[in-house]
Amino acid sequence: MARRDAHGDAGTAGAGGGEPSRAEALVQRLLSVGIDGRGPFDGAREVARRARAEHPTTESAVHAVVRRHTRMVAASGFATGVGGLVTLPVALPANVVGFYVLATRAVAAIAELRGYDTTRSEVRSAVLLALVGADATDVLKSAGLPSLDVGGRLAALATRRWPPSVLMLVNKGVGFRLLARLGTGGLVRAGSRFVPVLGGAVGAGADALMLRRIAKHAEHALPPVAADALPAGEEDPRA
Repeated sequence: MARRDAHGDAGTAGAGGGEPSRAEALVQRLLSVGIDGRGPFDGAREVARRARAEHPTTESAVHAVVRRHTRMVAASGFATGVGGLVTLPVALPANVVGFYVLATRAVAAIAELRGYDTTRSEVRSAVLLALVGADATDVLKSAGLPSLDVGGRLAALATRRWPPSVLMLVNKGVGFRLLARLGTGGLVRAGSRFVPVLGGAVGAGADALMLRRIAKHAEHALPPVAADALPAGEEDPRA
């Protein structure tokens, strides 16, 4: 799958024409399930709360969240990979979406632990932006935010106020790039599907590596938030 390379180029053109509704639907799923949770799938705030209660420091809680989600995506990658070529048309899209739901929750939980409020639209957009690696540069440019194309762009996006129209463009840009990876990434893992157990191992290893890369980026780009970094008139929800 193309998502194995977080730093590869995947423009909106790759998603093909007539894709806005699919991109928006994918983004909404990541936000509503990955951040807010649904049914037995806990949201990021609950994950962060439990990690904070179980570990003595914020950073140890962050590392625990990353370890847990790495294990989860590895197990999911093995399960869908071990089915072989017979399951490829169905399992691969489900696995890609499932991976990004878990990655979204991991990044959002890191943000919560670091003091960001994931109910804020700006923070939610920053969480999504962490999923696309270097493609974030193009996403920000297309949203009219080229000045954020520097280090610290996730924190800058998360701690300022932005018009809803700008955040919508950011979210949609992320959706297009993830759809491009979903649509073109099947060939990467397909070769290993001829040997099902090998396919499972490849899937587990690749998913775990990719999750760690995304989480590492989030850890670096979303430092602990200071009270004076919050938008005017807002208090730190952790205070």
